[in-house]
Amino acid sequence: MATSNCSASENTHATAAPSESALIFMGTGCSSMVPNVMCLIRPSDPPCSVCVQSLSIPPERNPNYRCNTSLLIDYCESNDNHKYILIDVGKTFREAVLRWFVSHRIPRIDSIILTHEHADAVLGLDDIRAVQPFSPTNDIDPTPIYLSQHSMDSIAEKFPYLIPKKPKEGQEIRRVAQLAWNIIADDINKPFYVSGLKFTPLPVMHGEDYICLGFLFGEKNKVAYISDVSRFPASTEHVISKSGAGQLDLLILDCLYRTGSHNVHLCFPQTLETVKRLCPKQTLLIGMTHEFDHHKDNEFLKDWSRREGIPVQLAHDGLKVPINL
Repeated sequence: MATSNCSASENTHATAAPSESALIFMGTGCSSMVPNVMCLIRPSDPPCSVCVQSLSIPPERNPNYRCNTSLLIDYCESNDNHKYILIDVGKTFREAVLRWFVSHRIPRIDSIILTHEHADAVLGLDDIRAVQPFSPTNDIDPTPIYLSQHSMDSIAEKFPYLIPKKPKEGQEIRRVAQLAWNIIADDINKPFYVSGLKFTPLPVMHGEDYICLGFLFGEKNKVAYISDVSRFPASTEHVISKSGAGQLDLLILDCLYRTGSHNVHLCFPQTLETVKRLCPKQTLLIGMTHEFDHHKDNEFLKDWSRREGIPVQLAHDGLKVPINL
């Protein structure tokens, strides 16, 4: 697996061997994305240096251009067959597909997992049809999608036409994304399998009134993906901590603001305290606002990592991390 100081952390096109799995970061930004629109239509004096970059540097070469947080798992099975598992389908899904599926040669999506039902995780579901075979009569195999009952109830209201129903007499057929809905428990003791890969749900608090799911996966290298968290229940923390059930090989963790705190997300100070407490072998941070400058803050994190002995870096859109799962 790539470490934070090797080329994969800064090289969007790090290559995995054909028989190796990989993680591809489809998005690493907050719900409102980066650049922040207000920084461009009502610029401050001096202007926001991170957001202004978006006017002069193409997104594929700008690590400070961040779409909604999402991860693609390119899972290579023992027979060298690849399965493509997508975590979250947010508002910027189509943009991310055009940019990163093409450059990383991703041919399809085999299955989808949702962390929760907020806009930045689900509002791209309608566009799933763009990566499915064309059929004007919807006569295709549906893409399996895994989500909690709470998320299912919410999506049924947001996207009623994506939930299979018996058509009414005389109703026209309209092409929409074809999805096979699978309910998963928000329980660390109830793992599930997606395209042959085992996942353990990691319930976390996303504000004190809301449970969001992270996921633990990988047998040869243990990976925890936690995109939206303000607090860890003790049972979840035990599963992913070195002092608990065992050290993670890679932690992918929420980090909203550069300073201060937030009621529904970890921010930089709390994120780094969490990393020290969990003590993974490596950490990549996601969910950042425009307060983070990729280059400057990764230089800060290199010094922090040397002091603490835990490699931590900001991830960026398009980052590909080869890993043996």
